[in-house]
Amino acid sequence: MTARGPLIINVYAPALVGNDNRTLAAVHGLERALPGLRLEWRVTERRRLAALPQRDAWLAEEATRGEFPMVCNNDERYPVMISGMQRSEYESPGGRPQLQVHAKLPLDAAVIAAAADVLDSVAKGACAFWGQATPDGASGDIAEQIAPTLEGPPSPPRGLPALKVFEHLRSPEIPYYLGWLNFWSAAAAEAIGFPDPTRDAELLTRARRTASGGWVVQLTDTPLDLENPAHLDALKRAYERFPEIGGRAAP
Repeated sequence: MTARGPLIINVYAPALVGNDNRTLAAVHGLERALPGLRLEWRVTERRRLAALPQRDAWLAEEATRGEFPMVCNNDERYPVMISGMQRSEYESPGGRPQLQVHAKLPLDAAVIAAAADVLDSVAKGACAFWGQATPDGASGDIAEQIAPTLEGPPSPPRGLPALKVFEHLRSPEIPYYLGWLNFWSAAAAEAIGFPDPTRDAELLTRARRTASGGWVVQLTDTPLDLENPAHLDALKRAYERFPEIGGRAAP
């Protein structure tokens, strides 16, 4: 891994219901995007790793209980993991519960090259509204755009805008925040007004359409590094362009 830490992926999707196969689809999508990767281990109650010879059946059974437990590759030199967390209606936009799928991967050349495919595949498997992939080094500053301080509202670093907490957004299709790579479903893209051929000409040079009609949009050519003034400016410009993101648009 590099000094920037791992690549962190989060996608937000409708909550798990009944015999939901989206947990399997998200895991399979991650494996397909990184050929040779196998996520066939779990963490036990004693915080030890245990093999999953019947992984798919185990995940399917867990999904019937609304669970997406972590699975990983059991490689300390190249750790990859994915899991999910149910978010209640009280902490989700529009009072609609959500599934948050979280993955962590080493930020090496292979992952950087495949990052757009990884994000697209995980988001497609989860049937996500939106999602993002960002190096861990930049994720902390972005998280502070939402986290309230002891004195009250968020106080973001680096001149980034403050964003509303998730449950205060009017719709689950509206992204909470931006990242290095951004997955926007067709509904999310419509909600934020992307693409506008004139206003989004630069972004479209680093964007691609997904098979489901959404978009993967990359803010910077290399992984987002907020110590780089050009990268910080690119993130700020994107927030200016999309005031709906984070619930900043006037009602």
